[in-house]
Amino acid sequence: MGKKGKRLKTAMEKINKDKKYSLQEAIQLAVETASAKFDESVDLAVKLGVDPKQSDQQVRGAVELPHGLGKEVKVLVFAKGPKEVEAKEAGADFVGGEDLVEKIKGGWLEFDKAIATPDMMATVSKVAKILGPRGLMPNPKVGTVTMNVGAAVATEKKGKLAYRVEKAGIVHASIGKKSMGAEKLAENAQALLVALNKAKPSSSKGVYMQGITVSSTMGPGIKVDVASVN
Repeated sequence: MGKKGKRLKTAMEKINKDKKYSLQEAIQLAVETASAKFDESVDLAVKLGVDPKQSDQQVRGAVELPHGLGKEVKVLVFAKGPKEVEAKEAGADFVGGEDLVEKIKGGWLEFDKAIATPDMMATVSKVAKILGPRGLMPNPKVGTVTMNVGAAVATEKKGKLAYRVEKAGIVHASIGKKSMGAEKLAENAQALLVALNKAKPSSSKGVYMQGITVSSTMGPGIKVDVASVN
């Protein structure tokens, strides 16, 4: 058994796989059992009672986390004129238009979030096939297509979490880094769960929040008692 296998075995011994923990306990365990040498992410997987194949049962949005994502977020803004100045003053890492589109076409993707003013979307659409699959395409639903670029840049820099339900009805999201500590991570997790509850489609019937699992990048999944969250 290699070092990774031993680490995982030790972590598994701390976790009762038949037990469902409170959110706070699960996050505390995830932090304690994250033993890799790098600063592991702590992730949440939330199973929702929705059918993502139905257009009226999509769950998608963004939430501002109280403690950010625990990492530097590089923000790119497609804007021109006064909005370009506003973006730069707010701390955007890259600002431009056609020049950025050409760089992206050439394979450059050294940013984490992209924001655009509505008038720039025709330009941005030229690289939609590159940005879309990577989750980098500006979208009004998550506040990244906006005239209020200064506020959008500030929010993204702090660590705004975009979420969307996948085909299996699960939302996967990173709520921060191990080094942030269990208390801050739990507050971030709570903010995400509140946002997911608010985003519940009216056509979703039955139990909406069906299962929650917490894990670190290299660690095992820890089940959360959904009743303790609701």
